[in-house]
Amino acid sequence: MAMVGLFWITEDAVYVGAEPTGTASGVRLTKDGVETLGLDQGRFWAWDEVRGIDVRDVAVRSAARRLASMAFDSVYAMITGDGEHPPAFTVRVETESDGTVEASAMVAVPGGIHTPDEYDLSRTLLTRLADGTTPVEDLLAWRRDQPADGSLTKDDRMTLLRRWSAPADH
Repeated sequence: MAMVGLFWITEDAVYVGAEPTGTASGVRLTKDGVETLGLDQGRFWAWDEVRGIDVRDVAVRSAARRLASMAFDSVYAMITGDGEHPPAFTVRVETESDGTVEASAMVAVPGGIHTPDEYDLSRTLLTRLADGTTPVEDLLAWRRDQPADGSLTKDDRMTLLRRWSAPADH
């Protein structure tokens, strides 16, 4: 798996947020379409039924504020022993047949906070995935070509987001 922006990318699927386990909710993107996951969530739409995908309630802060928040949360958890689950955010899937459907997803990024650039590029990529200008297969093919234990730097992740969200003529 690899995390790039708001996406958790495996060899078979791209998750908006963290890959859910058990009955946890989430949103999975495959070459066939979009699926909401979790207890009372299980719905599927083929790509030709999807009109848009967007997110709400994502924590976004500058890199400096993100670092400060993560440091505070670490100290707080160490002192109180009260570690929190990653925060959730809302994924909105606009469909032809069902209108707009909302699902919750868990943040995958450490500290639960995204930078403004990462967030904006991720939202652009969601638009491109929904309208078909960037096929989900591009993300899956990239993941299959990566070493299983390879880790990405922040610059690597941003480069990928820029490439996947760039207009087709670039």
